[in-house]
Amino acid sequence: MVALHYKSAVELAQMIRNKSISCVKMLECFLARVDAHNPTLNAIVWMDAEEARKRATAADNALAKGDVWGPLHGVPMTIKESYQLSGSPTTWGVPTLKDNITKTTALAIERLIAAGAIIFGKTNVPIYLADWQSFNAIYGTTSNPWDLTRTPGGSSGGSAAALAAGLTGLDAGSDIGASIRNPAHYCGVFGLKPTYGIIPPRGQAMPNTFAAADISVVGPMGRSAGDLALGLDIMSGPDLLDNAGWRLELPSAPQKSLKDFRVAVKLSDPNSEVDHTYSAQLQALADSLAKAGATVSDTAHPDVDTRRLHEIYILLLRAATSGRAPDEEICRWQEIADGALPDDQSYMVRMARGNTLSHRHWLQLNNERHALRFKFSEFFKQWDILLCPAAASAAWPHDQDGERHNRTIPLNDKLVATTDQLFWAGFSGVVYLPSTVGPAGITREGLPVGYQAIAGHMQDKTAIRFSELVADEIIGFTPPPGYD
Repeated sequence: MVALHYKSAVELAQMIRNKSISCVKMLECFLARVDAHNPTLNAIVWMDAEEARKRATAADNALAKGDVWGPLHGVPMTIKESYQLSGSPTTWGVPTLKDNITKTTALAIERLIAAGAIIFGKTNVPIYLADWQSFNAIYGTTSNPWDLTRTPGGSSGGSAAALAAGLTGLDAGSDIGASIRNPAHYCGVFGLKPTYGIIPPRGQAMPNTFAAADISVVGPMGRSAGDLALGLDIMSGPDLLDNAGWRLELPSAPQKSLKDFRVAVKLSDPNSEVDHTYSAQLQALADSLAKAGATVSDTAHPDVDTRRLHEIYILLLRAATSGRAPDEEICRWQEIADGALPDDQSYMVRMARGNTLSHRHWLQLNNERHALRFKFSEFFKQWDILLCPAAASAAWPHDQDGERHNRTIPLNDKLVATTDQLFWAGFSGVVYLPSTVGPAGITREGLPVGYQAIAGHMQDKTAIRFSELVADEIIGFTPPPGYD
């Protein structure tokens, strides 16, 4: 029997509606879990337990009168620290924003609250949400519940760690460089990077930010694919400015079992070497898919130059994040870009060029990006899912020395740049495609690894359905040891 704290949000909501547990009692269960395990994990960095208790009491009173607020009625959950939530700090890990107590709430979070969720806390992030670790000078370091010496990922690392350890029922993250997918992979949980633009990001932002950033998305994280489906349904839809003129109607997934899926498998690429143990785990998953009756190919790939795709991604990624950089930092990047040789394709130089792109150059790259989108569209006429890694390896040891773009990770008996694995983030990200991450297994070292399932444009429900069936027929969420 699955312990309450490891049940999915869908199951928790059903328990409340069935009145097999009260909203107050469920909340207290999770708060007790936080008291017991968060001091060592540091996954949840802000809480308002008293306000959550008041809302849980109100939820119980409403249910007693037959009033169901929504599909998440009474379910306790956390959200990433970068979302605005009225009365809470929204710092993005930036020390100068330590006292930024927002008076507003992000639109996606408003929708979760309207659906009945009880938000009791916020989870840790790296500074500016810009690392595959989650540490900052305000809140300190978050650790992976599978191994406290290792990163839980980033930037939604606190979210993934809290879910894996059973400290929360559901979470909401954000993703521009695998910030949902990477932590889900490192911690053995589920995450959805939705199609760009279908969930409004308004309010998942630093002060005075109103425009949506290129590539960046927000989305749900949970312990089941069903939680991703529920979170997507609640969080998605037009923002207020668009609401008068358009509606979102995502196609449903017709697949009834894995044998109905056509799955292309891509486990390697020249841009990012993959750990042999990890790729072997993904290959085993692909073999299991074939045994389950799915159509599986390891030769069918989109007709794109992945080296150029990766270059475009890094340039557009760094252009998208350049707006928050101070003038003196941009000047430094301009000096690096001006001093580089034309054929220098190192990450540092690409980052410098991206941070200092002219608008004309951005328009040219954007045009190339849209040509790539049509290439992927042709591919997904023949295939439902493109299965690939979420990163280069399983979670790696904490490393907070120096600049993140100069750090390395151990991989196949050598050290490689952590930034190489951004390829697996940008492979779907730069072309705006949805992808889910779900558990693929446990390595010999006892660490979880996940697959990335990319689907076609607006085919978010196909990606989620794939993850749901993989969990049903092959492998799903496994709790980390020591958190019973």
